[in-house]
Amino acid sequence: MAEAIPLDRAAMAARVARDIPEGWIVNLGVGVPTQVADHVPLDRDVIFHSENGILGMGPAPTPEQFDPWLVNAGKKAVTLKPGAALFHHADSFAMIRGGHIDLCVLGAFEVAETGDLANWSTDSNDKTPAVGGAMDLAVGAKRVWVVMEHTTRDGRPRLVKTCSYPLTALGSISRIYTNLAVIDVESKGFVVREMIPGMTREALQNRTEAKLHLAATTERLS
Repeated sequence: MAEAIPLDRAAMAARVARDIPEGWIVNLGVGVPTQVADHVPLDRDVIFHSENGILGMGPAPTPEQFDPWLVNAGKKAVTLKPGAALFHHADSFAMIRGGHIDLCVLGAFEVAETGDLANWSTDSNDKTPAVGGAMDLAVGAKRVWVVMEHTTRDGRPRLVKTCSYPLTALGSISRIYTNLAVIDVESKGFVVREMIPGMTREALQNRTEAKLHLAATTERLS
């Protein structure tokens, strides 16, 4: 079998983008999630939301399009699609808390097999935690997906039985995209939907703390 080559960040974002249906209102968290907007097909109408008050956010600007006053919640420069709206921060969170966001894509430090999310702090003694809007989004959006590296830089699993870091939300995650696989969170735990070429179930399990279950049909990521 060929060597399993992990996806890079752009490929991870592109894989998430493939699964977002027409017409959904989508919030993108900081980091890899912000790249998802750059990979949605031009003929698919997806409406991107940013909690600092944007609905109809477009991809990253070219040098000619750059506007230093037009940024997303992560302070990254963005563009606007035709018909986009700008509004107050409080109105933006009313959309989130009112259940009007179809999907939120977040990064994570850990996800538990029960769908618990830890993505805002790696130290319970952190004196300046960066909570942001993740706690609202994790419970307010209709569905929450995570995109992240499968393991830490030193090889520790991020898909765990129980989160060891401070929690963002309980039972909120329904799907996880990593550089090695696409995994759903179901009542029985982690269910593997896709794996990168060359990856085996055993090798993936060795990089995962919680037990993995294979879907009836497990495909290969392209």
